[in-house]
Amino acid sequence: MLTDDPDRAAPSGPHTRVAVATAPSRGSGPANAVLTNGARLYVDHAHPEYSGPEVLSARDAVRWDRAGDAIMMRAVERLGAAGRKVAIYKNNVDGKGASYGTHENYLIDRKLAFGDVVQHLTTFLVTRQLVTGAGRVGIGQRSEEAGFQISQRADYIETDVGLQTTYERPIINTRDEPHCDARRFRRLHVIVGDANRFDVANYLKVGVTSLVLWLLERGHVPLQLDALCLTAPVVDMWGVSHNPFDHQLSTQTGRYTALDVLRIIRDLIGEALNADGIDNREIWQVLDTYTRVLDGLDHDPASVAADVEWVAKRELLTRLKDRRNLSWDAPAIRAADLQWHELSDRSLVSMLQRAGRVTRLVDDDEVNAAITTPPTDTRASIRGAMITHFSDRIYQASWSRISAQHPTERGAVTITMPDPYGSIPFTHYADLSYADAIATLE
Repeated sequence: MLTDDPDRAAPSGPHTRVAVATAPSRGSGPANAVLTNGARLYVDHAHPEYSGPEVLSARDAVRWDRAGDAIMMRAVERLGAAGRKVAIYKNNVDGKGASYGTHENYLIDRKLAFGDVVQHLTTFLVTRQLVTGAGRVGIGQRSEEAGFQISQRADYIETDVGLQTTYERPIINTRDEPHCDARRFRRLHVIVGDANRFDVANYLKVGVTSLVLWLLERGHVPLQLDALCLTAPVVDMWGVSHNPFDHQLSTQTGRYTALDVLRIIRDLIGEALNADGIDNREIWQVLDTYTRVLDGLDHDPASVAADVEWVAKRELLTRLKDRRNLSWDAPAIRAADLQWHELSDRSLVSMLQRAGRVTRLVDDDEVNAAITTPPTDTRASIRGAMITHFSDRIYQASWSRISAQHPTERGAVTITMPDPYGSIPFTHYADLSYADAIATLE
């Protein structure tokens, strides 16, 4: 979608129509595909959207998210080889009033009262941007003021709770499409997060959020969480992004900062894990990384610049600004802010990574494998394997079902996958005939 046509103003508002040029394809309409790694790639509101496969750990979430970045970079390379110069940016704002989300989805127990989610998760989502923010040049939805803030998304959050995602965006989104057994699970759709290029930021974003939800699902919500409830969460969302270390949250006492709250939540999670005797190594790695980052932000933010994206971006842009005697609204600074998010070897993040200044939790070999293969411990393994080995016989695929050619009769057979934990080893399909594969799934 063109957002910078020199002959007309950038589109804004719900009634603007935008002409979109599309390349010839075998079919009509926008692209919508299930990939061999179990993910989806499709066009959403005129921009490409990658939706990673179901995973069971924060590290796997990072791995298959990075795989999505690599897939888009390959697409750009292929277009370039065909003579079409395209740039793709993994960010959340165009600097002129438009915002596009980085959506997280968590499967939670249907028995968990949604009121508890609203009451207690709100505080965490408002404050977690201190760790997970990607950084942004400009204050306000249309960058009305010059300056730097820690979150791309914060200024576009306008209400506490709601269903919408493209206007009146809420902190707690009420969309509930579990794509599985709705009697057991609710899908929590989180839209307040930034698009992260740093592994640790992404890792903590999904890892700690999952632990907070687990804490609520235990059914014994600590009383300390009640003291952290916010009376003006939207204002706090903006305040933490604009003034991350000093903004006083709207708790009843009014004496907490975002860092205070994140430390309390960290301690409550640790106490609950110990009380339940949970010794899962991956879970404790998330909590240990979270603790290390919080300590670094408290004592010297520069010490965690390789982990916290907004810290690294602010440092780099501040040096550029000071060296050239520029202001925060200078075109060169805005261009550098955008270049941070480009999915290419030219991006500022790629340059920092080559200099060894970005902590990577997943190496390139693991990412390259995840481009074409699905996770092995969720139903994504079934979806990915069927697309890999029998794509010519698949009519339609979604998160929870596959419609395929019947192996022996005319017509189709529908495979339902109501259990997101259901999986069959990906390599198993390579040794099966199509008929045997269908029989195994049925």
